[in-house]
Amino acid sequence: MAGEAGSGALRELILVVAVALAGLVLAMVAAFVPWHATPAGNAPASLVELRGPEDPGLGPVVVHVG
Repeated sequence: MAGEAGSGALRELILVVAVALAGLVLAMVAAFVPWHATPAGNAPASLVELRGPEDPGLGPVVVHVG
């Protein structure tokens, strides 16, 4: 059964693998290339902190006198 598959099936399989590899390359570029600009040039890529916002009731009290 597998031996009866023509060159069309092989071309389709090669196309699927090529598209998958292109997607993987694009994902790696998006993940590791510094893309956001700063005044000093491109910033180095780094991890994002995974913390929630702090409770506003725990911070210092600021009184505004107008």
